[in-house]
Amino acid sequence: MVSRDQELLSAAALTTFKLNGQFLEVAEGLARPAGLTATWWQVLGAVLQTPLPVSAIAREMGITRQAVQRTADVLVERGLAEYRDNPAHKRAKLVAVTTDGLAAVRAISPDHARQAKRLSNLLGQEEFARAVEALTLLSKALDTLAKQP
Repeated sequence: MVSRDQELLSAAALTTFKLNGQFLEVAEGLARPAGLTATWWQVLGAVLQTPLPVSAIAREMGITRQAVQRTADVLVERGLAEYRDNPAHKRAKLVAVTTDGLAAVRAISPDHARQAKRLSNLLGQEEFARAVEALTLLSKALDTLAKQP
């Protein structure tokens, strides 16, 4: 017999998998006109405020270090990002957004704002905020569980 806790875990996982696909589809649609992919946008977004090593981007985004490395290499090759020396680690370079990368991310902003407004209007801003809060709480709980033996 399946417990209620098991049912909830399964429902949360399946809903999250579906949401991930839906968000990736939205992100691809937003990023494409700016000459980006959702993955490129994700990595550039991680370093908009401060350059980070690939491993830190991977941890923050919940993706593999290898996937971030491949994406960062493409972004650098296309002039959207650059590698910088890392004073904390000789071999782990920092990924930093370039002027062109910043311009590409900024080009997404108007459509992003429209999509955000549409979703907020559909859900209502308070319900939207509660949904984000619930997702954040679930993510933190899973982080806690991952750290336990």
